[in-house]
Amino acid sequence: MSRYAIERSDSVRILAGGLIKLRGPSDNLPQQWWVASTAIPLVAATIGPLSNVLSIAALVTPWRVTLPDGGVPSSSGRGSEDAAVGITDPKWELIANAFSLACGFAGNLFLLLHFTSRVRYIIALPLAILCWILSAIIVQALPKTSSLFTLTISQLVAIEIAMQVYVPPKPPGEIYSQGFWHAVLASILYFIGSGILTINIIGYFRGHYPQQFDLDDDQRTLILQTTTFFFWLAGGSGVFCALEGFTYVDALYYADVSVLTIGFGDFAPKTDPGRGFLFVFQLIGIIFLGLVISSISRFAANISADKIIKQHQIHARESTVGRTVTSERELRERLGLPPRPNATAADGYRLSESGRRGSLAEYGRLEIVGRTVTFHENKNLKKSPVRGGSENRSGGDARGRSRGSIMRARRETSQEKRKRRRQKLLLLEKEKDRFDAMRQIQQETRRWKQYWALGVALLAFGVLWCLGAFIFMLTEAQVSELRYFECFYLCFVSLLTIGYGDFAPKSNVGKPFFIVWSLVAVPIVTLLIQEMSRTIVSAVNRGTFKLADWTIMPRKGVLKHFLAAHPGIRGLLTKQPHTGKLAKPGFEVPTPDQPPDPIAEIGTTKFEGAESPISTKTHTSPQVSTKAKGVESASQEDDPPPSQPPTAQDGEATEHDLARQLAVTIKTVAHDLRSEAPKRYSYAEWEHFTKLIQFSGRTGQDQDKDEDGLTEWDWIGEDSPLLAEITEAEWVLDRLCESLNRYTRWQAERVS
Repeated sequence: MSRYAIERSDSVRILAGGLIKLRGPSDNLPQQWWVASTAIPLVAATIGPLSNVLSIAALVTPWRVTLPDGGVPSSSGRGSEDAAVGITDPKWELIANAFSLACGFAGNLFLLLHFTSRVRYIIALPLAILCWILSAIIVQALPKTSSLFTLTISQLVAIEIAMQVYVPPKPPGEIYSQGFWHAVLASILYFIGSGILTINIIGYFRGHYPQQFDLDDDQRTLILQTTTFFFWLAGGSGVFCALEGFTYVDALYYADVSVLTIGFGDFAPKTDPGRGFLFVFQLIGIIFLGLVISSISRFAANISADKIIKQHQIHARESTVGRTVTSERELRERLGLPPRPNATAADGYRLSESGRRGSLAEYGRLEIVGRTVTFHENKNLKKSPVRGGSENRSGGDARGRSRGSIMRARRETSQEKRKRRRQKLLLLEKEKDRFDAMRQIQQETRRWKQYWALGVALLAFGVLWCLGAFIFMLTEAQVSELRYFECFYLCFVSLLTIGYGDFAPKSNVGKPFFIVWSLVAVPIVTLLIQEMSRTIVSAVNRGTFKLADWTIMPRKGVLKHFLAAHPGIRGLLTKQPHTGKLAKPGFEVPTPDQPPDPIAEIGTTKFEGAESPISTKTHTSPQVSTKAKGVESASQEDDPPPSQPPTAQDGEATEHDLARQLAVTIKTVAHDLRSEAPKRYSYAEWEHFTKLIQFSGRTGQDQDKDEDGLTEWDWIGEDSPLLAEITEAEWVLDRLCESLNRYTRWQAERVS
């Protein structure tokens, strides 16, 4: 077989010795390059229609104009470019420009046909790239000017520009018009679109995703909405051009500042038909704009939730697992210390017992605050015989030290060992501790998600603000002579759609750039305001409500809840000693011998069942002594209240009792599915659910213990139900229904 022969592996065609890996239209293989497979198609589908609109403006507008007064500067600056008169373009330029527009439309059409599954990926994408490149090159091949900005753009295609040779504008009386600059911006967008689509097709050839854009219905809707919005903008500009006598480029600029509600006032309808059409154009345009912004917001939220937020949660979970200890034995292994003398494998080494901590005193001080365990190394540890050389040591520490610990200590430097010992570990001795730790990860992830989205929106806002001001300073230098701060002010009032009108773009290059810049910037500002309402405004509202609870609108029980959340203040008021400051919000200080606090128990359900020792691999639920909260809320009209789960005093519940509880719990969880906010169950409720899920697997001895729904889990492990892609209610309902199915199947087999 030759090096370039075709091989097949799991529906993937491998070519060129593994350099090319072609996947089918759809498969179940993992996908990589998620930005290229998801974000790039949407960006390209947005760039295409916008480039077409700019190309239309470039086609119907002369590319050269004559300035009044021969371009001689007046007291207000250079001759007004708004009053410039167009120069008829040569016929060959119009033909080439029309062909460029046709290529742009064709590229966009091929892309849309693939989105609708009418043309195959391997055909549509190369044709779209080819058409857009041709459109950009043709547009760039026509004009040339001596200015630095145009020269830079021309260098992108490295082609001799025909207009510079045959019909160049003659300064200072002649300059390029807005139509020319629309063509320049269109060519830039065509190049960007073809470039990112090339990245997408490279990812396909490398086998990172199948030959189908990974788009859902919301993303396809976004493509349709953006296309409709841009062509509504182009069509409305044509109507205003006919009704008000504007040039098409001025009408496009006017339609842009109108639909974005900026309204500088430099252009306004003068006729009744134009004012009447504004009613229809503005109302429908704002609806289209709102739909586009809403779809962009959902897309940004979904793509961040699927990748960035999920990766952050995975990293937080892995960090928690890496810092978790359940006993003194694990702590000694983590710190590289020898085992405790005369310890057996069955010894729990519970760190919450003060006697156990004393065994570590010769190496350092162990501090446990809440669930956080911090080991402070003894300063005189280097002089300890245990840390000596290879000489014979006295005592059991040296004899009990494992060979692996000795080798690890030799490999590590003293600085690395001290750093590892100073690391704050998490003490999770009980199953509920691991459940609470996972809840803490979820809460921290939700908070990080809010501020991450706000930070990204602020960054985009700042870049568009500062960069836009710099570009406007360059484009308006010869006409308005605006300073950077004035352009900074112009961008601010434009971004927030204030539009006083004291400053506005007036140059032939400034207006086309403002159209593109505003269509990108204003939606981002809207997204920024949405994120601010979810974070900053929500925080202000919470602070306002909390202030009202303590002042003008006192809420019942606010003092008790405050004392429950601040055990130090509660200890001073109730004369009870406080063991230390909470390590993290929501982490309680373990005090096994302390009597229950009546303040902390307000609004909670008490469970008498003993907590089981921690299992680092699987979840084993103890017997629950009272009803779960979800079961108590079952409807009294259709079913009587479920019987109380057994306790150590009541004995084991029968199979029929558990089956009855299972049916009632299924009804309760199904009701939770209809709640607006996803239901989050407490640990006691999860204990009850686990009991009902697992009991049906124990009734029939012939049942497969690995059957779906019977597998056990670790609360902070990869298989934790709290990390499922579906809601907790959906997950629980699915497992409960599987349990009921197993039970009924076993009953049928027993009867037969």
